[in-house]
Amino acid sequence: MSLGDTYQKSPCNAVHWTHMLEGKIIVEGRDPKPMDVENLFYYEHDLPPNHRIIHIYDDESTQRRPDRLTIYVDRENIFLNAFCMIQTIASTEHTLRGRKNGAPSSASPKSSAVALRKKQKMEPDAMDDGDSNAPSPMHISTPTGPASTAAETTAAIGSAGDTAASTVEMTDPEPQRLEPRSLLDSDPIRVNLVVDIEDAPEHLQQGLRQIVENHNVPYFYRPDRSNSAVQYRWHMQFVHSSDIASGAFEVRNNLGQVQVLYNRTIDAFRALGQVLTAARAAEVAAADSGSDVALQAPEFTISEQAQFETLALMIDCSRNGVLGVKSVQAMLRNMALMGYTMLQLYTEDTYKVDGEPFFGYLRGGYTQAELRAIDDYAFAMGVEVVPCIQTLGHLGQMLQWPRYAGLRDTSEVILSRLPETYELLEKLIATVSAPLRSKRIHIGMDEAYGVGEGRFRQMFGSQEGTAIFVEHLARVHAICEQHGLRAMIWSDMLFCLAAKNNALYAYYDQSNNPAEALSRVEGIPPDIDLVFWDYYHTLPEIYARKIQQHRELGCENPWMAGGAWTWSRLWCYLPFSFESNRASLTAAKSPAGRVSSFMLTIWGDEGNECDFFSALPVMMYVANHAHTPMSEIAVSFMENSFAAICGGSLVDWMLASRIDEIPQAADADIRSQLPSNMSKWLLWEDPMLSFMSPQYATLDLDSHYTNLAGRLLECALAFPAPGALARYPLNRLLRLPGLLARVLSLKCHLRDRLAAPYKAGDRTALLQVAETRLRPLIEAQRELWLYHRARWHRIYKPFGWETLELRYGGLTARLETMYDRIVSYALQQPYSLLRRSRGIGVAAGISRHPALLPTRSRHPSKVLEEPLSSSSAMDTTGSLPLAPGPSMLADETAGMSVGEAPAWLPDITSTAITSAAAATAAADTTGEPVATIGLGWPVTTMSIPACGPQPPTADVMSVITCGATTAAPAPAPAVTVAEPQISPVMTAFPGPSLTSQQNGNGDAMLQNSGNITTINALGVRELGGEGDFWLQPAPLLPPELDPVEGIPAGIGSLGEEDDEVVESIPELEEDLLCIYENAYTSLLLDYGRVTAPSRLG
Repeated sequence: MSLGDTYQKSPCNAVHWTHMLEGKIIVEGRDPKPMDVENLFYYEHDLPPNHRIIHIYDDESTQRRPDRLTIYVDRENIFLNAFCMIQTIASTEHTLRGRKNGAPSSASPKSSAVALRKKQKMEPDAMDDGDSNAPSPMHISTPTGPASTAAETTAAIGSAGDTAASTVEMTDPEPQRLEPRSLLDSDPIRVNLVVDIEDAPEHLQQGLRQIVENHNVPYFYRPDRSNSAVQYRWHMQFVHSSDIASGAFEVRNNLGQVQVLYNRTIDAFRALGQVLTAARAAEVAAADSGSDVALQAPEFTISEQAQFETLALMIDCSRNGVLGVKSVQAMLRNMALMGYTMLQLYTEDTYKVDGEPFFGYLRGGYTQAELRAIDDYAFAMGVEVVPCIQTLGHLGQMLQWPRYAGLRDTSEVILSRLPETYELLEKLIATVSAPLRSKRIHIGMDEAYGVGEGRFRQMFGSQEGTAIFVEHLARVHAICEQHGLRAMIWSDMLFCLAAKNNALYAYYDQSNNPAEALSRVEGIPPDIDLVFWDYYHTLPEIYARKIQQHRELGCENPWMAGGAWTWSRLWCYLPFSFESNRASLTAAKSPAGRVSSFMLTIWGDEGNECDFFSALPVMMYVANHAHTPMSEIAVSFMENSFAAICGGSLVDWMLASRIDEIPQAADADIRSQLPSNMSKWLLWEDPMLSFMSPQYATLDLDSHYTNLAGRLLECALAFPAPGALARYPLNRLLRLPGLLARVLSLKCHLRDRLAAPYKAGDRTALLQVAETRLRPLIEAQRELWLYHRARWHRIYKPFGWETLELRYGGLTARLETMYDRIVSYALQQPYSLLRRSRGIGVAAGISRHPALLPTRSRHPSKVLEEPLSSSSAMDTTGSLPLAPGPSMLADETAGMSVGEAPAWLPDITSTAITSAAAATAAADTTGEPVATIGLGWPVTTMSIPACGPQPPTADVMSVITCGATTAAPAPAPAVTVAEPQISPVMTAFPGPSLTSQQNGNGDAMLQNSGNITTINALGVRELGGEGDFWLQPAPLLPPELDPVEGIPAGIGSLGEEDDEVVESIPELEEDLLCIYENAYTSLLLDYGRVTAPSRLG
């Protein structure tokens, strides 16, 4: 029963409708009914007949009538207020949680519950006969209406519709509250769970120790960390009971004494996760009600029953990224608290095999010791580790080596029927299963396209594909039996071979049933488990029909596999992951589908650019769904469980998915069932050619990505108060999508911005675009690379990163070439001088794009208020560390010191400027001082501000260095070149004070004192005080290596004639065409299709 059902459903009961509609999106009129995955929508036809919906930005032309329910919504139809003259009540806008400063969250319910695609054009789920307002697997609710004289708080914690509740009578009246107060980021953790490990059953002790001592969530009491804000402690006790059914548990909390009754080991850990969730929910209830009774004297019971015998997670460790052992252990801790019973590490060739040095050569494969350590760690928490390998297709990494040339059928498929093939496969199966306790094995065999069509046909003649497949399966199955292993395979090839079609369409075609094709051959072994995988559909009946087809193949109990959308992108796309898994889970639990094993897969296709931990919300959603017979999971329950078990804010993590969820254009086609990976192809798209840009020409991506970057980096860099525990420690991972959004905010529409002034012949405007967008883009892209690199080496083995680094390197090279050519064209200067000038350095007034400023320094005035602190980064001698940048923390740059600065570096910290240039700058007729940016040409601080809050006046030139302002006399301005015709000068690095003197030759000389800006040994410019650094590529060369140095006049840097000035940029002259007729939302493109047109098939 929903919270709203506790109130009388009178037509004009504003109290009732406020609670019914709080946080909902009102679907008006005959708008298509969305797929309401998380009970997010409310439909106008369910409102009282006598009602009126008013948008708060519209003029209210009709007076409110006393008998009519008036509902106020915002522009996105999100409920704000309910009003009735008979019973007046005002409801404030629902805020899922506040920001770190205590202010309301800027994320609306619609954007924060992004899970749930906003207005999907699909029919209601015909199979979903559950009550969409039914309770979640666990919930805590408290009345939020006006307090009665005998206030009563009800904490109802049920499972699968359990109506049992415990009522606590409060001796004192509840404080009067006008509205519920959401739990804020800044609110301290107030309750801890005390787990007495030594008092627990022996078979739980090691697993409990692994979780309590290592799992990074703030709700566990640990003596090694103090938190003065914790006021309440709940004490845990675990009791094994054979009376509890397998897959079930019971939790009883009696005034903070929590007893867990369980049967299986994994159920004890799932129960522990649910108590964590209850603790978080009790904090929310206390914040909403103003009473601590839910924390101080909790009385509740929780009971659950798993809906599947096996709930498995499969992680791809074959597409570049091989999870390190510590990362696997971190995944296992989350899995145990969620209730997963099985882990499969997908390893095509990423495990070591004795006597096969080229198997997994240079791929970072797991050793026997590593697999054994993973298995031991999982076993302590009741999780089974099952090997997941390939024995037919997807073996291209192995078959590429000459040693295995004789075993090739095709480049990806091993040659069946050859004795040597089965000798190798037996060695693989024996090796990968030896260190693991499990007697099950996944032998793959999916997507073996071309089986029997290569060398097999040359050797054995043309044969029917299904017969070849079944024969090979039988022989591999026999090997598994010899080793006491029960095998499972992916089922797609049975369907594709029967249809003689390698496309996924053949697998999912409802009319394609391979039963007839199998009847003509021996058939599959009866004890082979078929795994049906489908990550694309959102209607349960599609899954149910295909499950039935698997039964017709003789597999009475097939597995169902869904997917977390991590492949071909840099961050898991959560909304579609929720939709597709909801449909598959609903079908799997339905009487028609009813399977006993469900698997969630995490794939890393296209180089594994994605952080697999971004799939944690999907893991949580699937686990919660797998422990209730209902088909809906409440948003509040998901928020509490994700925060308590994983340590992240679901609102913020859902926001990160918007890097691929672009605001719709008016004419956009949103019918696609494939989520776009737009952030990926925007990142890797060639910046100069930008041939995909017509697909998004009508969209304001600048604002979208700028706002998104700011919000994500704010979430990632939020720190707790001193002495307090971080409420969302996992939010630090949001730096990756935040930095990516920052890059995209500068890269989108870049070519259009450059092409317009180029075609108009406006070199000044072209130069300004290059400096205000292209140069900051190079900086932002560099910081993304640095953070991505640090994150990769933290969670994966180093093998495989070279693939992504080549992509970053290619993008960097293209951006640098683009920048050099544009500047050469705009300034009419040759390459070599421009490159050498940029290598020397840049001056203080470098342009600041808003997206490049640190979170706490977005407002220049705030920067000036903060005094500079001493920092090793300000030291110009000794070892110079890598500057962390505006959104990198010190711990992310640990171990990245580059040692001693080169001896030649200090020689360039003071550089002469020609008297002619100085005179030109001093005689600037505009009356506005100039600041040197980029290569040394002037831009007034009026048009491109430096770091200060206001441009300097005409009589005083302020040299602003992001934290210090020093006045210098106007007749001797700090920097220098007035006309593009003058060669770019080699400017000094500014400090707190700059003075202009003359040397012996009469040339003006800039002198530094108290240098604030330094260059480290990597050529990265460090600017500002500690924590406020920017990254500026500055590829410096010592004089003896500089190709320009010492070259006689008339000879270019390549030993040819003088470098020519770029006279035209043909790439900007071409008019771009729209390649794809369908909208960008359906474009799921790989790296090779967006890097250059020549790569397009």
